Formats: sequence, structure tokens, C-alpha cells
Amino acid sequence: MKSRKVPLRKCVACQEMMPKKQLIRIVKTPDDEVLIDLSGKKSGRGAYLCGKVSCFKLAQKNKSLDRALKHHVKPEIYEQLADDFVAAEDEFLVMKENSNDE
Repeated sequence: MKSRKVPLRKCVACQEMMPKKQLIRIVKTPDDEVLIDLSGKKSGRGAYLCGKVSCFKLAQKNKSLDRALKHHVKPEIYEQLADDFVAAEDEFLVMKENSNDE
């Protein structure tokens, strides 16, 4: 039987190609709202980051999220995303472990 093709995405900060399930998606919704999408199913323009805080900080410093989302991300949104990212990181790691068990 043929093995399934694993979709790959690139982290906007470190430029590393990884399987889509190992990355956290940041989405700009049609309402111009920027938020973290752990399900990967929200509508809007998406950008992917590794599950590391260092990659998030690098994306903030280089403004790579701004470029990937084709939208200026305000400093207040970066602060809120930083708080959400820390919380989402723990949840993301649990989801990642569960998918590896299967």
C-alpha cells in the first residue's frame, strides 16, 4: 500500500521545512484579526511557526509575520500573541505527543 504524502510547511522565522502538524499556524482572518489557530482550519491567510518561543521572537524582530500575512501586525497584537503563544505551546506539545503515539 502506498504511504500518504505528508504536507510540509516552512517556518516563517527559521525557514525550516517541517510537517504541517509540527508547526503552529498564525492566521489573519477576513476581519483583519490576527490569532493563533491550533486546529489549522480557520479561514484566512496563514503563516506557520515552529513551536519554539525563540522562533516567535525572531519572527517579531524580523517582521516576517507581517510579510507572510501581508498585513501590518501591531505591537499590541504581538504582545497578546506572545502570551497566547506560551499557552498554546504547552497545548501544542501535548497534541504533538498524542499524534506521535498513533
